[in-house]
Amino acid sequence: MADSYIQNMIDISIPIRFNGPQPNAFGVDTATAVLLGDTRKGSSVNFDQYTFIPHCNGTHTECVGHITDERISILDCLQDVMMPAMLVSVEPELLSEPPASAGGQFAGDKVISAAILRSRLSTTATAVPKALIIRTLPNDGSKLERRYDTDNIPPYFAADAIEYIVECGFKHLLVDLPSLDRLDDPTLPAHRAFWNVEMGSHEVNDATRMNSTITELIYVPNEVADGEYTLNLQIAPFDADAAPSRPILLRKI
Repeated sequence: MADSYIQNMIDISIPIRFNGPQPNAFGVDTATAVLLGDTRKGSSVNFDQYTFIPHCNGTHTECVGHITDERISILDCLQDVMMPAMLVSVEPELLSEPPASAGGQFAGDKVISAAILRSRLSTTATAVPKALIIRTLPNDGSKLERRYDTDNIPPYFAADAIEYIVECGFKHLLVDLPSLDRLDDPTLPAHRAFWNVEMGSHEVNDATRMNSTITELIYVPNEVADGEYTLNLQIAPFDADAAPSRPILLRKI
């Protein structure tokens, strides 16, 4: 039984390989480890000092505290451990001319729109899963160590796409991108739309989706088929707005 369980587990996190190949967002320092104790050099144990930024150096799960003045912890917000999830693959559209209402979108950007999501989610089961996992195409192993910065803007979500995700009832969103928003957009319209925080505000309101989370910088291998899974969303016990995370998919058997 245990062997069957393990065979049906799919880890979609990107491990933080300290001092090794790793993804990086916003051009921050890479995740590093400094050796303080080494058994090869006579120490009784191995122990390191780790330095990293959860939002930028690997798979992480964040809560609404990411954009509020109030220090809200992911430990308080994430209340789901095992949940039904839907995995879909989408190919962002290349904008030749952004819509008049697009705000910070520019020609040449790759954007995930509501229309794209509707075409992929039209066969979703009647009971909407709690989590939506989005794999962007093309998809390859370079995502495990890709550098994302404003010189090479990665795909991002149009505001109407996030509004559609919320309208569908998804509580948790997992993406293989460094951000839901355009990397150089400080207004964060997609994050605000997902958590229901007013544009320009750093305060929660009565309608804020306090227990909804965003997980960024995942990696879903191509051999994992689109469809329904059970998601085990594991986070490190950081009392902070974000924590390194290890989302595990369980195949339905």
